[in-house]
Amino acid sequence: MSKGQGFGFGLGKMKELSEAFKKAQQVQEGAKQLQEELEQMNIEGQAGGGMVKVVLSGNQEPRGVEIAPEVLEEGAEVLSDLVTAAMKDAYDKSTKTMRDRMEELTGGLNIPGI
Repeated sequence: MSKGQGFGFGLGKMKELSEAFKKAQQVQEGAKQLQEELEQMNIEGQAGGGMVKVVLSGNQEPRGVEIAPEVLEEGAEVLSDLVTAAMKDAYDKSTKTMRDRMEELTGGLNIPGI
């Protein structure tokens, strides 16, 4: 180790590391707020041209199911398929919403050495 080099961290690297820690702390605070926002969201999935609707929170907690009376005449198997398709639609939408919001939150996070 040469004189004045410490552990290989120059002042510039320490500043970058400090900035990265500040950004990480901001992300953590933003993530908490995002969790609260996602909990308040209602994300709807549909199937059968809107004949079956499923609502999830942004955190993918089930909120409700709506089934048009006409669908009941189609039988249990068709109804089951439509509910499953609506659930998948709602799940895909909520997952995309979470992913997009987290990307917004963590955008520009540049941790040196990683």
